[in-house]
Amino acid sequence: MTLSSRVDHLVVAADSLEQGVQWCENTLGVTPGPGGQHPLMGTHNRVLRIAAPQYPRAYLEIIAIDPAAPPPGRRRWFDLDDVVLKQKLRQQPRLVHFVASTNDAQAALQALERNGIDRGELVAAERATPNGVLSWRISIRSDGQRLFYGGLPTLIQWNSAHASDAMPDIGLALRSLHACYPRPADLDAAYAAIGLTGVAVEQGMPNVKAVLATPNGIVTLESGGF
Repeated sequence: MTLSSRVDHLVVAADSLEQGVQWCENTLGVTPGPGGQHPLMGTHNRVLRIAAPQYPRAYLEIIAIDPAAPPPGRRRWFDLDDVVLKQKLRQQPRLVHFVASTNDAQAALQALERNGIDRGELVAAERATPNGVLSWRISIRSDGQRLFYGGLPTLIQWNSAHASDAMPDIGLALRSLHACYPRPADLDAAYAAIGLTGVAVEQGMPNVKAVLATPNGIVTLESGGF
């Protein structure tokens, strides 16, 4: 089987979900739809569709640590326990990462390992939604790190229904996604290993940049290397 991966969703981290919703309304001009809780990680989210022809199932996730959830007993995903990142998120939410869906997550992890990259193990996860339980397998490192300053995607393989299938079109579209890194050849090789398309690699200081069409016009989100 030829490995094929594509952009699944953008990850915008927030200090609190309330802060994230306000940021979304001010920045993108829309209110995010309902999300759910992630018992495995002690987090919760809100989501909104950003699909476009090049990114047919893409969505944006606003995620935060759930203060009502018990500590997960492990490092949370997407570096949400990182002290420096948490300090930045107190100032404002920011794009920190993206997740790529793949047709064979286990094979994709092995392909990255052959390139000397430990993307973590596949972990089963789920969350309840009004339309039923969504379930998937996702790559998570024990230290919770994103790698390449967020430029190397976390890998996901959905078990059946996709999260974006039930999300309404609210006037958002992902126009482009770029990953910037001082050694772009390393990132290019990692993307090639998993068959990732739809993400441009550029040389420079670490950054993940997403350009979206929104009711507020064209909006660019950047990680700034955090």
